[in-house]
Amino acid sequence: MKNSFLILVMFSLMIASCSDKKEDTSNTSETSTNIISLTDVQAKSADLSFGNLELKTISSIIKVNGKIDVPPQNLVSVSVPMGGFLKSTKLLPGMHLSKGEVIATLEDQEYIQLQEDYLTAKTKLEFAELEFNRQRDLNQSKASSDKLYQQARSEYQSLKISQSALAEKLRLININPKNLNENNISKSIQLFAPFSGYVSKVNVNIGKYVNPSDVLFELVDPKDIHLNLKVFEKDLIQLEVGQKVFAYTNSRPNQKFDCNVILISQDIALDRTAEVHCHFDKYDNQLLPGMYMNAEIDLKNTKCLAVPEESVLTFEGKNYLFVKSSNKNSFELQEVEIGNTENGWTQVINGSDFENQSIVMKGAYGLLMALKNKAEE
Repeated sequence: MKNSFLILVMFSLMIASCSDKKEDTSNTSETSTNIISLTDVQAKSADLSFGNLELKTISSIIKVNGKIDVPPQNLVSVSVPMGGFLKSTKLLPGMHLSKGEVIATLEDQEYIQLQEDYLTAKTKLEFAELEFNRQRDLNQSKASSDKLYQQARSEYQSLKISQSALAEKLRLININPKNLNENNISKSIQLFAPFSGYVSKVNVNIGKYVNPSDVLFELVDPKDIHLNLKVFEKDLIQLEVGQKVFAYTNSRPNQKFDCNVILISQDIALDRTAEVHCHFDKYDNQLLPGMYMNAEIDLKNTKCLAVPEESVLTFEGKNYLFVKSSNKNSFELQEVEIGNTENGWTQVINGSDFENQSIVMKGAYGLLMALKNKAEE
């Protein structure tokens, strides 16, 4: 019985000892998964170099998106005041136009009728003016009654009003009434470009009848075309008028368009964004209203703690640096928060975590491979 008790106690102690050893081994494994130790020979062949965080000037950017916009006064819808059939046009979307250039020719019998009415009114007015002057002279000498004089004056003024109204209608369809006579009545009228710009939309085809309410073309005046960006509220404080912006489309990311911030909206939308308007340094006819674009806003250059770009390791979606530990030829992998990279230097956001630490500047990738191989073993 006594022997059985001793055996049971010894067996219990052995189990407890094994459990403690297993737990210690597990703890050692956890603390050493991010530490790699090298022999003197390995350290020499690794050709490592060390350094500390340095203050560097690194410019940062904000990546945003938006679309090309045009102020209402720079997007012109072209229509015709009087309906007619489209006889000819050469316009295509994206085409450049010069101010005063003929953009379309229309024809309709109403144009002929309007010119006829004007010339008829003009002829009647000339006769009415003569009759008015005659009746005025007769009335002054009491050779005619006041009634005849008043009728002549009324007829003259009525025809004068009619002629003026018809002249304005002719000007609406680009016919100069001063040059109109019985020998140059035309069934056609022409539309002219109101400014130098680009064609945005063409809504008609040859032979189509258009009403006064129909929009034939949409023209863009590129002088004030701009990029309307959506910027989150938290980033607005970093923006100011005059900052450089580089815009590009998804289809051509390498083709950058230079812009400048011209207006920062003070109105925050429900999605916590505000509109930032940018002006293109040079307009390109590829840039059409409504087109979506990506943009990078260049922020002010600031001094920040940084390390060489090659010392930053990306592993399993996170970024790391190797730092020298207290043990000889021993290095610990520590997570790092990084910012922007410029001219071979990367910003370290959590710089206080690496203060006064010796960071592996060269050869870090080799240490990472050695650490991975150790973990696999």
